[in-house]
Amino acid sequence: MAAELIVAPEAEQDVAEAHAWYESRRIGLGEEFLSCVDACIEAICPTPHIYATVFENYRRGLVRRFRMRSFMSVSKTE
Repeated sequence: MAAELIVAPEAEQDVAEAHAWYESRRIGLGEEFLSCVDACIEAICPTPHIYATVFENYRRGLVRRFRMRSFMSVSKTE
């Protein structure tokens, strides 16, 4: 079963700011960044427990090609 994704408002703001920054560097680069973020999220949702635990129940996924990490809190549900 895929995990339920809840994105914190702060995370949404971080992604929006990073998108704007990359887009200001090169047209289209911000869109490539968003595609990589989406791919990271798509990989995390089906199997969040395979990602490295960094603190208590927090795990980390990496956004390929860009210097961004995705942190998630994983809780057990029935």
